[in-house]
Amino acid sequence: MSGFRSSGGWIRTNDLRVMSPTSYLCSTPQYILSIFSLFENFYPRNGSAKIIICFFAPRKKLKKIKMAHKSGFVNIIGNPNAGKSTLMNSLVGERLSIITSKAQTTRHRIMGIVNGEDFQIIYSDTPGILKPGYKLQESMMKFVNTALLDADIFLYVVELGEKNPPEEVIEKLKLSKKPIILVLNKIDLGDEEKVKKQLDHWGDILPEAEIMPISALHKFNLNRVFDLILEKLPDSPPYYPKDELTDKSMRFFVEEIIREKILMHYKKEVPYSVEISVEEYKESEDIIHIRAEIYTERESQKIIIIGNKGLALKRVGTEARKDIEEFAGKKVFLELFVKVKKDWRDKDRDLKYFGYQ
Repeated sequence: MSGFRSSGGWIRTNDLRVMSPTSYLCSTPQYILSIFSLFENFYPRNGSAKIIICFFAPRKKLKKIKMAHKSGFVNIIGNPNAGKSTLMNSLVGERLSIITSKAQTTRHRIMGIVNGEDFQIIYSDTPGILKPGYKLQESMMKFVNTALLDADIFLYVVELGEKNPPEEVIEKLKLSKKPIILVLNKIDLGDEEKVKKQLDHWGDILPEAEIMPISALHKFNLNRVFDLILEKLPDSPPYYPKDELTDKSMRFFVEEIIREKILMHYKKEVPYSVEISVEEYKESEDIIHIRAEIYTERESQKIIIIGNKGLALKRVGTEARKDIEEFAGKKVFLELFVKVKKDWRDKDRDLKYFGYQ
């Protein structure tokens, strides 16, 4: 988004331009005589678009001003499988969160950073909201609870057909007094009448929220979501260096890519009983050498992961290696080993080892 500006930072004398919110906030005209704002309601509910009309003075009368910088944390929350990870990846422009059709795919809080000349947006993808059944899920919900406390803007994702939100979460959103953008996702799966009923339904539940129908998968309306976020972002210097994309390490993303392949290719309880640990990561100029261990809870699960003659594990390794190479932009040599950590999902020491506590 950086680099949007007029030639040399100057506007010709007596120019009159009408700019969209995106072009206004992402550009940095250096010399402005006066600005007038006009608001026009055309968002689906409780929203407004800002049209900025700028009158520019002759060069000799221009006064140089410093544009304000905006920064903030936009925390993405919602139920499992609502499309939070797809949405964040689309908004960031990078595949940071793994995506599968299975619920509870995201286990950690993952940040994606978008930078412009005068803004920095720190998105946080979080685990889906659920009632914990074991200690791993309790740790996952701690990430959600933290995200409900430290946001500058909430991006609440609901999918078409979803009707019963967690009451505790709704109450926390209302008490936060922070801007709430509720996005109704997967509207491509319904007709116009169904979408309208859902917009009205969520408008009654969260009247404080700006509500936007979207399709994260098809990137429909995401430019308007971005404009709305930028409009509500508080004035602040950047929190992270402008060349950073995320707060996570390459080891973390390697582990997530391997886990994604297991979620894709194994059924029932097996993928939910698996955790990955990169034990060795050595990067040279031409290649990255990685040794990773796949942990299961039981010996029977280990046998399933490996498969007949090791073919199932080989498939996971091949697909993961290709994705890691694409992500890292370099050749990868990947070794996978399968081990057993009995009942690791309910043991504090094991959860701490895997980065959950």
